[in-house]
Amino acid sequence: MTQTNDPTTINIPEPRMERYNPHAIEKKWQDAWQRSGLYTFDENGPGEKYYALTMFPYPSGNLHIGHWYANVAPDARARWLRMRGYNVLFPMGFDAFGLPAENAAIKNNTNPATWTYANIERMTGQFQAMGTMIDWSRQFATSDPEYYRWNQWFFIEFYKRGLAYKKGGLVNWCPKDQTVLANEQVVNGHCERCGTAVEKRNLSQWYMKITDYADELLDFSDTDMPEKVRLMQTNWIGKSVGAEVTFDTPAGPETVFTTRPDTLMGATFMVLAPEHAKVAELTTDEQRDMVEAYVAAAGRKTDVERQQEGEKTGVFTGSFATHPITGHQLPIWVADYVLVTYGTGSIMAVPAHDERDFAFARQFGLDVREVIRPEGGEPMATDATEPYTGEGVIVNSGEFDGLSGGKASIAGIVERLEARGVATAKTTYRLRDWLFARQRYWGTPIPFVHCPEHGAQPVPEDQLPVRLPENVEFTPTGQSPLKLDKAWMSTTCPVCGGPAERDTDTMDTFVDSSWYMYRYLSPDYHDGPFDPSKDGMMPVNLYTGGIEHAILHLLYSRFWVKVMRDMGLTKHSEPFARLRNQGMILGEDGDKMSKSRGNVVDPDDLVREYGADTVRTYLMFIAPWELGGPWDPQGINGPAKWLSRVWNIYFEAGTSGPAESVTDADLRYAVHATLKKVTGDFDRLSFNTIIASLMELTNTLVKAKRAPVFGTPAWDEALDVFNRMLAPVVPHIAEEIWMQRGLEGSVHTQSWPAVDEAAATRDTVTIGVQVSGKVRGQVTISKTATQDEAMAAARANADVARFVEGKETVKEVYVPGRIINIVVKG
Repeated sequence: MTQTNDPTTINIPEPRMERYNPHAIEKKWQDAWQRSGLYTFDENGPGEKYYALTMFPYPSGNLHIGHWYANVAPDARARWLRMRGYNVLFPMGFDAFGLPAENAAIKNNTNPATWTYANIERMTGQFQAMGTMIDWSRQFATSDPEYYRWNQWFFIEFYKRGLAYKKGGLVNWCPKDQTVLANEQVVNGHCERCGTAVEKRNLSQWYMKITDYADELLDFSDTDMPEKVRLMQTNWIGKSVGAEVTFDTPAGPETVFTTRPDTLMGATFMVLAPEHAKVAELTTDEQRDMVEAYVAAAGRKTDVERQQEGEKTGVFTGSFATHPITGHQLPIWVADYVLVTYGTGSIMAVPAHDERDFAFARQFGLDVREVIRPEGGEPMATDATEPYTGEGVIVNSGEFDGLSGGKASIAGIVERLEARGVATAKTTYRLRDWLFARQRYWGTPIPFVHCPEHGAQPVPEDQLPVRLPENVEFTPTGQSPLKLDKAWMSTTCPVCGGPAERDTDTMDTFVDSSWYMYRYLSPDYHDGPFDPSKDGMMPVNLYTGGIEHAILHLLYSRFWVKVMRDMGLTKHSEPFARLRNQGMILGEDGDKMSKSRGNVVDPDDLVREYGADTVRTYLMFIAPWELGGPWDPQGINGPAKWLSRVWNIYFEAGTSGPAESVTDADLRYAVHATLKKVTGDFDRLSFNTIIASLMELTNTLVKAKRAPVFGTPAWDEALDVFNRMLAPVVPHIAEEIWMQRGLEGSVHTQSWPAVDEAAATRDTVTIGVQVSGKVRGQVTISKTATQDEAMAAARANADVARFVEGKETVKEVYVPGRIINIVVKG
């Protein structure tokens, strides 16, 4: 479609509709906006640049109501910013790699690319039906070779910096499909595709060294994120300051990490993760069958399942560790609540002062020894039902008795333990390096070859991208087709030129969303992942999306941009200056929407019945945007009726009903007070209150149309300001109204109205009048009215008068600006 980039070309007068009909105007304006290039971002255009971005979707084939909810409100705000004079970039693309496409290919006997790009075409049309101001000239899919070429380039650059590496590690393994599974592909310990019980295996895999940036990722000073997101990321990184303590065992010294070295004398047993390397050696012959069975069962659980609350499980190995100070023998257990990926994979258990250790000790009848007591507190009862996890005074600990226990004393205690040679100060993290490889087809190929002589070697940059082969075979075993494509695998070593094989792993698809916000700045740039001269657009001013991405996508993206900064590609340390999360639209039954529950709402059906502007309005009005809420099928009728009333205000010949007494001042106050509130609410992302304010102003305009103010300059001003306020929220009807009013250009290129502060401030106040405590009417009086003046106005009100006439007044109360109460008897 030819773009003129001239908004004046879209304004072609047409016969006016008698009644509001969204279907007669919405497609017309969508085509006109696209044809004119109205929303094509001009980086040299006037105004301060502003980058607004909503998380891009997976091309599943259909936009659901959640996509609409996530996009229409940010679109309205982007439109508002444009009217405020900002030069707004608002792009969209598709997060196109991933397992669903591969599963669809297996199911439908088609290539994932065919399935993916057909879905993208359909979803692009659905996005356009929303009436968004998305700049589609910058669209790309992460499965485009020109995009994933730079994934591969990044991987090699990270490898050169020591951030990408390969090592053995525990992974989820499906014995039937003969493939590694990501955690998200394991459901209740079973393969999501074939239902086989998943095992843990130690395999050589590619990793990204995100742990090098753990401390910096805990610093949120350069990004404005909701507290909940910051807390989730902080907990995920899990920085712990403490000490490593070494215990002697029959299998040699075993070092454990503890954040509470002040409780060392309260250790009564040791626990190893089932995957710990010393489990087999420490297990006695009498315990071997039970331990091996337990280890196998634990291997079928995910880390998340192992950390869930519930009854603790474990098995005694038959061996004992020696306490480094007391020499006491501590039984060594295996339990799956200890993870091999945290600390050293083993713990000293202090049940008196740790909830999980306490539950385990009670479950298996192990000793509980108190070593921390609250100041002035009583000794722990032998039948205590919970541990004491707070600070206090150290007891039952020999030379440490009487010292303060807790964070403030840890450094001093560690120093004393170090002097005795039994501990070392240590900081650890829950965060593990990013397991980056997948044994799947539909993803970015790892750009390495394996040579018999020179081992793993990166593909030369001039040979990128390493493209996915198109004609591949999906086998019933679920194995990656790359392993079966011998012609694709066969290549040459870039060092010696001899025969070599390509790496058949593909990248975790989270890489695709880790830097995509940069690609929108120059999607056709060929000399790098993005044009460095565009770096001034970063970071994204406002990034919006679901909080379910708080950990993986958002954390990985922050890591990726910090590495890009260290590479000299960007000057910024954070991808997003400000992040805000929308809530979730639930089904009418209050549950998450799903086809199995039969509670899914199809936005296409709603658009066909009500039009896009009505759907947009209802989704912004249904609930506070950051909270979401259940879908009410009757609720959408209100926004539909509202838009009909809006249309009638402008074009209905006359309005029946009694005459109203709306003055010029009344109307200007309503218009500018609304404008002031809506302006602030757009800045606060309070979309439901924006709609409520516009609906309230509509009521005033309906009344004004039956008042002497109709047809005056104040009325004309009200129509103009209202038209502009409507534009970001309901862009189609606003554009049609603008055209039918005979105005030039597009309403979406107009300036946001300026608030007349004098008009928006009233020197009068409307107050409810109570008679004996019950509200009987209301009066509008001066803010400086005396009690006598207020009471006179109240008694003159017809609704109030009938409740006080002929009755004895007991008391009169006037709270200025708030309430009038006349207490009567009889």
